[in-house]
Amino acid sequence: MPVYYDQLGRSVELPNIPRRIISLVPSQTELLHYLGLEEEVIPVGVKHTATKRATAAALLACLLAAAPALGQTKTVLRISTPAVPEDWHVKMLYVFRDELNKASPGRFDVQVHHSGTLFRQGAEAVAMQRGNLEMALLSMQDIARQMPEYSIFTAGYLIRDPEHLAKVYGGPIGEEVNRRIAEVLGIQLLQAVYLGTRQVSLAQPRTVKTPADLAGVKLRMPGSKEWLFLGQALGANPTPLAFTEVYLGLKTGTIDGQDNPLPTLKSAKFYEVTRQIVLTGHLVDALQLAISSKTWHALSAAHRAQMKRAAAKAASFNDENRVREERELIEFFRAKGIEITVPDVAAFRKTVQEAYLKSEYAEKWPRGLLERINAVK
Repeated sequence: MPVYYDQLGRSVELPNIPRRIISLVPSQTELLHYLGLEEEVIPVGVKHTATKRATAAALLACLLAAAPALGQTKTVLRISTPAVPEDWHVKMLYVFRDELNKASPGRFDVQVHHSGTLFRQGAEAVAMQRGNLEMALLSMQDIARQMPEYSIFTAGYLIRDPEHLAKVYGGPIGEEVNRRIAEVLGIQLLQAVYLGTRQVSLAQPRTVKTPADLAGVKLRMPGSKEWLFLGQALGANPTPLAFTEVYLGLKTGTIDGQDNPLPTLKSAKFYEVTRQIVLTGHLVDALQLAISSKTWHALSAAHRAQMKRAAAKAASFNDENRVREERELIEFFRAKGIEITVPDVAAFRKTVQEAYLKSEYAEKWPRGLLERINAVK
């Protein structure tokens, strides 16, 4: 576009014009009036009124052509996760980004911050509430810290398998929970994704048949009381430690063991400092791809729908790969010289469930929710 000057020879900088404004202006005269330029904006030397009008029409055409670029501002979506780049959870966030970009090219700037580099594990929810973060992968333990009634979803041996998990979070129970969390916390849960079935791994082998055999074992857990209670219910001495410090903790003896799904054991390379895996299967766990309500409500209905569809596709990618990898990893770890043992799972289930039902947590669970979760087939 050529440089334009007013009749006094002053250069005129054309402002950014929202596309919705241009679409409402019926003529070039009214558009120029909106700009506050009217017919003053003309190339140097143009005098005739008809020529002025032609110039104004050309100016209008240029503005209309530039409208998509002028009126479209990218929405930045920073996503925080403690997961490492090799983890399926990080890979699925790039699937989410790509699907969103395909659905709405140039509308979003999705930035994936892995390995706890933006916010440490457990700090993401508060960061979203304070307006310092747009999106994160949250655990139900993170949510239960502010909404104790949902500690039910952190209870060991509650969810039976990945299929049960998908039906609980993807059905009426999940809809109720999502709505309540949005109302209370100002966080919108887009999609539950399979984290995995958590197993106990130990730096040094020992006989483990029942929870009593874990007595005195310093078992690393994330640093919230909900996580620590689970470690205690397993019979261990729960020790809070950041995810990024687990590898060194196992190597130096700061901790004796940790609990995580098998794919995480591999992606974070914990297997390099592990001698035994005890297949307790004590928690079929989920993460929630979440967005702050402030960011969510700033989107159009169409963009929200696109985001939900992108989240669902990312979840399918993650879930399929994690379930497949869990089946395959036993032999991988055996090949690395790690001892794989199967405890008395019934004894673990009985001990853990009794601990939860007698706890202060169960007193706050919504009436009837436990029975409804158990009834989902």
